[in-house]
Amino acid sequence: MSNLRAAITSLATYSPDYVLTNAELEKMVDTNDQWILERTGIQERRILKGEGLGTSYMGAKAVQALLEKSNTRPEEIDLLICATATPDFVFPSTASLIANEAGIKNAFHYDVMAACSGFIYALHTASQFIETGKYKKIIVVGADKMSSIIDYTDRATCIIFGDGAGAVLLEPTTDNTGIMDAWMRSDGAGWVHLHQKAGGSRRPPTLETVQNREHYVYQEGAVVFKHAVQGMAEACTHIMNNNNLKAEDINWLVPHQANKRIIDSTAHKMGLPDEKVMLNIQKYGNTTNATIPLCLKDYESQLKKGDNLILAAFGGGFTWGAIYVKWAYNPQ
Repeated sequence: MSNLRAAITSLATYSPDYVLTNAELEKMVDTNDQWILERTGIQERRILKGEGLGTSYMGAKAVQALLEKSNTRPEEIDLLICATATPDFVFPSTASLIANEAGIKNAFHYDVMAACSGFIYALHTASQFIETGKYKKIIVVGADKMSSIIDYTDRATCIIFGDGAGAVLLEPTTDNTGIMDAWMRSDGAGWVHLHQKAGGSRRPPTLETVQNREHYVYQEGAVVFKHAVQGMAEACTHIMNNNNLKAEDINWLVPHQANKRIIDSTAHKMGLPDEKVMLNIQKYGNTTNATIPLCLKDYESQLKKGDNLILAAFGGGFTWGAIYVKWAYNPQ
């Protein structure tokens, strides 16, 4: 059992149809296309429209596509973990809603909440279940409907976020592929710089909290930027050093798509050229837990078995970390 690793054997994503462009945002807040592009690298983002549609709707779409693509029956799944910062409800878990919609009945499921780092936290957690030999097929979902907690009168945040979902299938492997290493960290003192002010048990919803617009993302951009660059670079450097990896050994950096300047700074600190960095923030914006699976899907046709990938993220809390993955399959 000690030789077992968890390999990503398939992946699928879902993006809403509605495209919110910079031009449309110009009509909503005091901003312009050039200002947004220079500060974030974002040109457009996808927004989920429709009465009663939450994060689980997108997550279920991604999981259903994943099951079909991998020719996997729902009853074969042992565990489903959903990383989300925008659950449909306080309870039940969004993972349970997704599993129910996808027909997954023989599994257990739960949510992971680590803001934008949730997907890699969940991936690392899921890999442990595989490595023990306990489970054979695990789905990890990263999904967020960020538009549900964004103030579209706040130009500092509304330009950044979008909606989306992605799902990966983890299975055991004994060859030299799969999740090779991971390094995760958190610092709860960072909460004051990036959080949602109301809606939880500390400050439950009231007429006052709604009128004061306290149910939206609050972010101190400059502070978060500084810590994000430092945290992602620290995590990636640790992984490289721990596995004797040099820049030339890495085929791809798969960074959380929060801000192009953060991505560029992280890659520079790792000594990686632009052509080794997955980037699609221009199309989707920051979809929080969906950014890394969306990147993997967009670049899937370029990935080869044995490629060295480093997945890295930073999120509110603060939370951050990186995962070293040897890709497990060739383009399909």
